[in-house]
Amino acid sequence: MTNPHTPADANSNGPDYGPIFLAFMRNSLSRDMTFRANFLIDCVSSLTWTAMNIGFYLLIFQYTKQIGRDSGWGQYEFFIFLATGMIINSVVQAFFMPNCEELSELIRTGGLDFALLKPIDAQFLLSLQKIEWSALSNVVAALVLIVYGVLNLLHRSGQPLAIDWFTVPLYLLYVACGIAILYSLMIALSATSIWLGRNQSLYDFWFYITNFSRYPMEIYDGPYGRPLRLAFTFVIPVLVVVNVPAQILAQPIVSAEAAVRLPLAVFTLFATVFSLLASRWLFQKALEQYRSASS
Repeated sequence: MTNPHTPADANSNGPDYGPIFLAFMRNSLSRDMTFRANFLIDCVSSLTWTAMNIGFYLLIFQYTKQIGRDSGWGQYEFFIFLATGMIINSVVQAFFMPNCEELSELIRTGGLDFALLKPIDAQFLLSLQKIEWSALSNVVAALVLIVYGVLNLLHRSGQPLAIDWFTVPLYLLYVACGIAILYSLMIALSATSIWLGRNQSLYDFWFYITNFSRYPMEIYDGPYGRPLRLAFTFVIPVLVVVNVPAQILAQPIVSAEAAVRLPLAVFTLFATVFSLLASRWLFQKALEQYRSASS
């Protein structure tokens, strides 16, 4: 039997993905607003968790001036780092996680057959058809935290912070790179469901390895930390996801030299492109070996 995704590939003109994505957004928002109490509870739960997380680090900074010895990540610098991670993870959780979580279930129930028969790119459809709007509530809290951290750095005596018209677009670019890297990792792990059926343990692996991105790479030092830093920077590049964009705002404060930061920023662009291409190749390779539930 021919693979079900053939009709979608045969459409030479291709669908207009912009309006389709907007339709996904509207449909998801309408679905969430149908159960507004549940939506508000999810938002409050996310913000409560964020407040508890910030309170935890406020407690830590009562006993230390920096996260990591001589790392340069003081309280306000780390709050910028923390808020950057919150933005990246909130976007991933809102747009990609609900869909990737369902991929193995679609395979088990045969629902993937119907998705592949539609005249649209399978990866686009399976990645974005459902959006969890409540996950974006943390973005608001993160923006407040960034403003708080930047203003305190600007007013701290003897510690100049250069923020110009180029800073914000560059910051947004590397935030987008971080989102793309995490998405690539997530869709690649989810695609293995096509070979393994139910790969919940492999999908949980995504949470384990992304835990390394929650802390600055400067803390991974010494004989035990350096191998982790190298592995999760150049093999699985999760350490650059938050580090690079956060350094753009806290760059003059962080102790790493500019000669070290620039190659890392260039590598992040390369890692983003490579991650997207590699995950796309893996997804397509998995689809080629998919066999319809009705075959």
